[in-house]
Amino acid sequence: MRNLINRFFGSRPKSKEDAKSRLKLILMHDQVDLTPSELERMKAEIIDVISRYVEVDDSHVEFRLNRAEDGVQLVSSVPVRRVTARA
Repeated sequence: MRNLINRFFGSRPKSKEDAKSRLKLILMHDQVDLTPSELERMKAEIIDVISRYVEVDDSHVEFRLNRAEDGVQLVSSVPVRRVTARA
């Protein structure tokens, strides 16, 4: 019985939070004024520059936009496998 009640009443907050997250993402994209393809291109260019100095683990790179009080922040996590040889 408890599972049935949780199924009906427990799922609504998750849907609400998911919708809230999607709306925040849309608002940030509007504020930055970049399309998803432009964001992907920017991500690829940033990884290209970083890769000139270190070996990057491409499979675990993360980029996201965070809304801050003074605007939008690009937050990234770029795992480095090793530092490449310097010329």
